[in-house]
Amino acid sequence: LRSYLREESSRLRRLRRFYEKVQALHQDPKASVDNPLLAFSLIKRLHSDWPNVIYSDEATNNTQALQASLREVEQELPGAEDLDGAARALMRLQDVYALSVKGLAHGVFQRAGHPPLYSPGRRVPLSADDCFHVGKVAYDMGDHYHSIAWLEEAVSLFRLSYGSWNLEDRSSLEDALDHLAFSYFMAGNISHALNLSREFLHYDPSNHRVSRNVAKYKKLLEMGTGARGRWGWQGCHGPPHPCPPSHALLGCLSPQPAPERLLHVGCSYETNGSPYLLLQPAKKEMVWMQPYVALYHDFISDTEAETIKELAGPWLQRSVVASGEKQQKAEYRISKSAWLKDTADPVVQALDRRIAAVTGLDLRPPYAEYLQVVNYGLGGHYEPHFDHATSMKSPLYRMKSGNRIATVMIYLSAVEAGGSTAFIHANFSVPVVKNAALFWWNLRRNGNGDGDTLHAGCPVLAGDKWVANKWIHEHGQEFRRPCSADPQD
Repeated sequence: LRSYLREESSRLRRLRRFYEKVQALHQDPKASVDNPLLAFSLIKRLHSDWPNVIYSDEATNNTQALQASLREVEQELPGAEDLDGAARALMRLQDVYALSVKGLAHGVFQRAGHPPLYSPGRRVPLSADDCFHVGKVAYDMGDHYHSIAWLEEAVSLFRLSYGSWNLEDRSSLEDALDHLAFSYFMAGNISHALNLSREFLHYDPSNHRVSRNVAKYKKLLEMGTGARGRWGWQGCHGPPHPCPPSHALLGCLSPQPAPERLLHVGCSYETNGSPYLLLQPAKKEMVWMQPYVALYHDFISDTEAETIKELAGPWLQRSVVASGEKQQKAEYRISKSAWLKDTADPVVQALDRRIAAVTGLDLRPPYAEYLQVVNYGLGGHYEPHFDHATSMKSPLYRMKSGNRIATVMIYLSAVEAGGSTAFIHANFSVPVVKNAALFWWNLRRNGNGDGDTLHAGCPVLAGDKWVANKWIHEHGQEFRRPCSADPQD
């Protein structure tokens, strides 16, 4: 683009010089076609100079060069799926953190009546066209709760700038009014749909489709089928009205633990009977007792974390989830992941030895899975799930080493906001602590899954979240974590 602007600026400067030359000749009161030289130059200018300027290929060549340079990098640029995914990410952040759409449009991450969850160094507002695209994604999904909120903001911003044209905009006030009116109709608010359609006709009176919609809305209101409240549908057979989505990620808002739950938590230096930890004990913070959750601070170094991210980077692919006996992509897990064998690098081998020392468990194959490295980008999240298998048909059992007895999750990066690990039933969350490792037991001592370990990866509000997961299986741990005398334990 910089090159294109430079070439076009040169072309326009030459064009201006030609214009000024011609203008001077035509406005010279002493110039007369009686002079044969002036007559010749006039004839030449009218016959060949003007067409050379008007039909110059220079502008076309500059544009073609710009388009060719775009084609060179086009495969690396985001696609439609990426753009729509980013729009859905904004809606996810809106829901989980109860953020105001108007605030987001103005670059503010704030819940009503609360201080900002995140205050960026540079506030980046969204344009009317940006808000329209988010609303349009929701509209296309039939999600009128979100489409109304975002299209309302788009309409407000388009009204403020109506009449001015932005090169990059693909939508307009009329587009936003059209989609918003239909969203309100689908929500059951016919009177508001009618008002917005009338406003549309003010700008585009010849639109027959919207004119028919106005007549239809009028008729419905005359029949008494209209809505009285903002969301209510008074008819018996109308479409459902949108309701705020009920997300289970309440733990993402970081509730304070009850005082009685804090009696057993604390910090300690742990050697766990391992010679590996004698000179440098593990810094253990006991986070929760039921489920048992511990956080080991400074578990890895910055250099080790960067090495693991670099090793995983070329292999990152969209994360999958277990679905019956198969694995597939799912909207409730938005991240990219890669698997690293312990032979991939000495850093990975050292990390395995450290995990074995801290947990006291056997990580030799096939008792543990490879290290899974996960990157959560814009709004990346993982909705509530168990790490252990809840069905004997799960792909986890293909390892022939039983269920996942424990999880070690290492935070490889810091984030500016969001991204906590929320334990849903226990109603607490653990924030991202760079270089720390989170540990919990997935199974009880009797081998049954622990229902209290239902957890979620909260959406990343700001930043780039990297974690490394190590899942340890129950086979091989019989004497390291023996059964209890109580069968219920």
